[in-house]
Amino acid sequence: MAMAKPRGLHHRPRTLASQPANRGCQPGPCHLENQGVTMARHSRQLAGAASGLVISLVLGMPAAAQQAAAAGETSILLQPVTIAGEDDGTASQNQTATRAATVLTERITRSELDAAQVFNADDISRLDPGVSYSSSNGSFSVRGLDKNRVLTTIDGIPIPWLNDGARGVQGGSGTFDFDTLSALDIVKGSDSSIFGAGALGGIVAVRTLNPEDLLPGDKTFGGLSRATFDSADESWGVDQALAARMGETYMLLQGGYRAGHEEDNKGDVGGYGSTRTEPNPLDYDRKNVLVKIRQHLGVDQVFGVTGELYDRDDDIDTLTSSPTTYQPGSVLTNDVEKRERVSAHYELGAGAGAWLDAADVVVYWQRQELSNDLWGVRQSTPAGDYSRLSDLEDTTFGINGSVMKHFDLAGLDHKISVGGQAIGNRTKQLSSGEDNCPPPPYPPFSSCNFLHTNQADMPEVHGVSLGLFVEDEIAVTDKFRLTPGIRFDYYEQNPQETAAYEDNVTYDGLPASSSDSAVSPKLRAEFDVTPNATIYAQYARGFRAPTAEELYLSYGGPGTYLSIGNPDLESETSNGFEVGLRAKHDDFDWSVSSFYNRYKNFIDTESVDPSEVGLSPGDYPFGITRYFNRANVEIYGIEAAARWQIDSVWHSGVSLAAYIGRDIDTDVHLNSVPAAKGIFNLGYDNGVWGGDAFLTLAASRDDVENDISKTPDYALLDLTAWWKPEQLEGVKLQAGLYNVFDETYNDALDIPDSATQPKEFYSESGRSFRATLTYQF
Repeated sequence: MAMAKPRGLHHRPRTLASQPANRGCQPGPCHLENQGVTMARHSRQLAGAASGLVISLVLGMPAAAQQAAAAGETSILLQPVTIAGEDDGTASQNQTATRAATVLTERITRSELDAAQVFNADDISRLDPGVSYSSSNGSFSVRGLDKNRVLTTIDGIPIPWLNDGARGVQGGSGTFDFDTLSALDIVKGSDSSIFGAGALGGIVAVRTLNPEDLLPGDKTFGGLSRATFDSADESWGVDQALAARMGETYMLLQGGYRAGHEEDNKGDVGGYGSTRTEPNPLDYDRKNVLVKIRQHLGVDQVFGVTGELYDRDDDIDTLTSSPTTYQPGSVLTNDVEKRERVSAHYELGAGAGAWLDAADVVVYWQRQELSNDLWGVRQSTPAGDYSRLSDLEDTTFGINGSVMKHFDLAGLDHKISVGGQAIGNRTKQLSSGEDNCPPPPYPPFSSCNFLHTNQADMPEVHGVSLGLFVEDEIAVTDKFRLTPGIRFDYYEQNPQETAAYEDNVTYDGLPASSSDSAVSPKLRAEFDVTPNATIYAQYARGFRAPTAEELYLSYGGPGTYLSIGNPDLESETSNGFEVGLRAKHDDFDWSVSSFYNRYKNFIDTESVDPSEVGLSPGDYPFGITRYFNRANVEIYGIEAAARWQIDSVWHSGVSLAAYIGRDIDTDVHLNSVPAAKGIFNLGYDNGVWGGDAFLTLAASRDDVENDISKTPDYALLDLTAWWKPEQLEGVKLQAGLYNVFDETYNDALDIPDSATQPKEFYSESGRSFRATLTYQF
């Protein structure tokens, strides 16, 4: 039986050994289709997608320039607009608690993202030393926590971090295109009182572009075109946003495409297997489409609908595969990240004259899929053609919203926000594939006992989560404010019987449902020491419910090993304390803060004795791993930042972050906590051209769970420059030289806990160059 290649693997046709595959796909989709697509056809598709965007950019420039010249307009560089009453310096006072920026919020604008040449999630560490993205697990890291302990949202909709628990399929937090963003909010700290479950380390809340951002004043048509290049992975990207207005109806269509290769590292050992330090050869493409229609209703009310599609496809020659297990060079892998959503939203602003001062609600459907498709030729038993497709999918339907009202009570001014959310989701996992194993059962110690496929490693899980919150900002005096808040959360996970789960060799009936509830209080105090400086202190509680794989995973087989979930897991909770001072002046801003977070029931994995889970010691001779709750974990640290506008053209800045995290009971330090880091900046800007120098200093990281996670200190210098030609209105050219001195270093969070390659394999890029051409019309 001839075997098909993984989806999307077109770049290197191969001939396989034609041995019969006796074990085919069992119940559940196999998805391994014979595409027969050549590299030439793939290239034509890429060229077509890219050329369409480039043509729209080129054709749009003269027409838009004529329109702008006739209207006497000056092109803006994407200054996000707000509904009336929110742009007068009191924006937070006129927004609900889910939208307002507080003293703990760091708001990053589109212009700041552009200045740092942020092309993808990996670049976010250039903006804040306490925030980064781990490419090893596909999640953001805030204050030493990552994965599903950092809540990521897009336009108020949660983006889940997914993990199949056994086959290495994980990620999803970064499944959006940074070119579509108008702003990004980072809320640090353990606080579930507003946004609910998952905000143990913090929140990364991104907001996509609205058509109004490109249509200031009476403008009826506008756009933003962008072309980028990055030498680190030899990638090119194009993005085109078009906005139009018809009466009070605003429309936006945005499309982006990027294609590139493996990201360079500092490894210099090629070949195959576990000694390789050069990166695996890789081709990728990333596509994104965003569509919005926003209808303004009367004064300061907006109703809108949004459609979004994100798709990234990586084709990898997995040369790190064992040459004793697989024919050298035969292993190909296709990794896919896909997210799609449809949402409808309503916004009420302060100028509408309604009884409420503000309101927002969003109803949405969202589906997210991660998959890993492997294809190769085995040399060890069972020899011959071999394939595995691992799929993980989460589908969500939800609603969330909040309202805000100002009122006086007992001589005190109150700003009260009330809101909540209701979410229903379905999570399903499936593995399928082909090999030369005969039909089971297999004799003891047979290799086929270790090759689990054509099954689900957990039941399909239907979940429900509900949350309600209330928060009241009380102006006790004109300088002192108290903000108490409280949130109630309830979740329920219900496993479902499926044929694929019944095919699991460890199947022993359907596990029990899981449910829990939590109350998350908060109290924040703020005092204006001067009109420009505020000291604050906050206590807040965090909450995270166990996920489907943590509860119900069952991967392995008798005579081998077993990895299992734990339906009796307790929800994670945290108590967070923070004090700080923020000051904002005309030419100098600075802040300093210190925090301490204590976590209870921290979910992790451990090896257990078979008797602890009711099994015989001889059933799984290679060990049993189970999820469990760590009793006490702590993370604490300090942060500081300052920005100084030296004069009309020179500016400088500095930001610092240092954290410590450990299991209190075992005194084991957490690998998720990054090294202490500082970013120093000096820049020049005369309005026509400018440039910046960034110096990043990171300390060594020695207190970790295992030796490979240790990283030495490093220093990086990045140089950027930009130019706005006065003859071409709306055009901006940027260039950057990164890691100027070609430093060899490791980002601690990019080293997997279960690393199998030498540390040089996980090293970051050496010297690289980036260029950006932007045209706004």
